[in-house]
Amino acid sequence: MGNFKPEGNLFTTEENKYYLKSVENLREAIHSKKILEAKTVVCDVEHNLIVDLQCCRGFIKREEGAIGIDDGTTRDIALLTRVNKLICFRVTDIVTENGEVTAILSRKLAQTDCLNKYLNRLKSGAVISAKTTHFEQFGVFVDIGCGVPSLLPIDSISVSRISHPSERFSLGQDIKVIYKGKEDERFLLTHKELLGTWLENAERFNVGETVTGIVRSIEDYGVFIELTPNLVGLAEPTDNVKVNQEVTVFIKSIIPDKMKVKLIIVASSQIVTTPTSLKYFCEKDVMTNWEYSTAQSIKTISTNFV
Repeated sequence: MGNFKPEGNLFTTEENKYYLKSVENLREAIHSKKILEAKTVVCDVEHNLIVDLQCCRGFIKREEGAIGIDDGTTRDIALLTRVNKLICFRVTDIVTENGEVTAILSRKLAQTDCLNKYLNRLKSGAVISAKTTHFEQFGVFVDIGCGVPSLLPIDSISVSRISHPSERFSLGQDIKVIYKGKEDERFLLTHKELLGTWLENAERFNVGETVTGIVRSIEDYGVFIELTPNLVGLAEPTDNVKVNQEVTVFIKSIIPDKMKVKLIIVASSQIVTTPTSLKYFCEKDVMTNWEYSTAQSIKTISTNFV
């Protein structure tokens, strides 16, 4: 992966600090083609980006601000939203005018390197780092390296259904995703497979325990309560709860062959406004297959990445 990380992960590294320390070190970065990171402080009226390199001023011409700006496939809002944020770039030149030193930078070059040397070489099932950047009703946009954006659809976030990505993630959160492939130059991603199988999640609980859950859906026949992002139980109908409300539940039974958890609502609390922490069960760099269903279950839920 090298330096091809989501933006915001290189700035505090010793290597990055070294190159930003002096103009001479920046000259070294030109020859070594290093990808560096610093904070954007201004997007001027022509949508050029001004970057604080500490040792001097950095300048990114509009067309070099991101892949697709020059041909219109990426809108200028992608540049405006970079102000006061860390961005990656390559140093292409250093110029001196009226005694002021300016480093000429290209974020587009860094993104091109990331695509050619990392992202376009990924195999289906690769587990990669990502950072959440923007929420929509249909999913969350993530940075999968050097500011290269991709969409994680809402139905691929977790087994437990949510109505908006903000119920699962916070903006700027570092997460893991699984690369599935490409379609029309779009990177296809998924996330739910990292959150464990039904059995892996169910083994965290015991019959007779009283635990906390989140109401995710209210139906005529019962209330679906999320115990973990990949485990949902069903409680009997009640008029005293609302969607996204935190509830205390008693675990009545856990039935692996039917993949069911039966619950009794003991008490209700506040509406949940912040996402719960995520537990990733997969520690491998590549996932080949995911079988969510139990061995005894008639219903099959699985993903094959091969």
